[in-house]
Amino acid sequence: MDDLDRRILDELRIDGRASYAEMGERIGLSPSAVKRRVDRMVAERVIRGFGVRIDPELDGAATEAYVELFCRGTVAPEELRRLLADIPNVVEAFTVTGQADAIVRLRAATMPDLEIALEKVRLAPQVDKTRSAIVLTRLVEHREP
Repeated sequence: MDDLDRRILDELRIDGRASYAEMGERIGLSPSAVKRRVDRMVAERVIRGFGVRIDPELDGAATEAYVELFCRGTVAPEELRRLLADIPNVVEAFTVTGQADAIVRLRAATMPDLEIALEKVRLAPQVDKTRSAIVLTRLVEHREP
């Protein structure tokens, strides 16, 4: 990756729907050169996908919580991944340092739906306890760097 690749990534972060011509004009490359670089970055898995960001309230998943998982004994990250991948309300999950073994972000349409998802996490045999924090107001949301 060079500076031009990084500038293309910045352009995609700002507007993922921008044309190769628009991006090329802003960074000083031809549309075909931008396309070749994007294709290469996709092939090399620098760019792992393209997507759309939807307002959770309009998408029916405005209730959100962060849940710390405390596991029994040692649980491999792959085991946690397998467990959490089967719960559709899990938006993200991470292994972390500190007292908790992992942090999970859940989203649901309603508080009862969130509680059902949380119970699915709690019932996993590897999970000893959880500690939850429900999101009240989203203050800052930056696009990923």
